[in-house]
Amino acid sequence: MKHLTVTLAILFSFTLTRAQQQPAPPAAPQQEQGAQFPDGNANKNAAITYNIIDAPNNTFGYDVFVDGKLMIHQTSIPAMPGNDGFKTKDDAAKVAEMVMYKIRKGEMPPTVTPEEMKELGVIPDDK
Repeated sequence: MKHLTVTLAILFSFTLTRAQQQPAPPAAPQQEQGAQFPDGNANKNAAITYNIIDAPNNTFGYDVFVDGKLMIHQTSIPAMPGNDGFKTKDDAAKVAEMVMYKIRKGEMPPTVTPEEMKELGVIPDDK
């Protein structure tokens, strides 16, 4: 009986020692986050500008800059299928100006809907 108690005590202490020597399990990986937009009020007094750019198939897009830093590079018509841009520079400018307005209001991200582009006359009512 005495040997059994000693044997159990040795096994128990060996188990505790091994448990303390085990490395900690790796931390759960953090999920990567997508594009980060600034807080809505961050651009209230910022200098917001745009440039019309060339897009695929002789169409146009726009870049929007906030305090001189590129925030949006849009080479296709937002919220519409396909990769082509706007048919005219004027259409691209109308949407870029709407995006600038939304940024200034604090809407982040500054999404544009097909309905809004219809109101601007950028896309036909039947789309």
